[in-house]
Amino acid sequence: MKTIMENRKICYKCLLEDLDESEIYKSVKDMIDAIPEENRTAPEEYKRRLDICKTCESLISGTCVKCGCYVELRAAGKTRACPVKLW
Repeated sequence: MKTIMENRKICYKCLLEDLDESEIYKSVKDMIDAIPEENRTAPEEYKRRLDICKTCESLISGTCVKCGCYVELRAAGKTRACPVKLW
């Protein structure tokens, strides 16, 4: 069975009003789930990272305006880092 990301890419040129936010979240969740366990951030560290992101003025609609990533996906990767070095 193919994941949603194998069938359709997230459209970075679309406006949010043109997208189904629940579909975007599912796509990001599918990408997080596809990260091998050994490369995934520990749950407590993942939560800590997202708590920091929630306080950042660069977070808009789940996206970091500094780098354009979905913060939940970036925070899920063990070796990934915040673009403004908050974590």
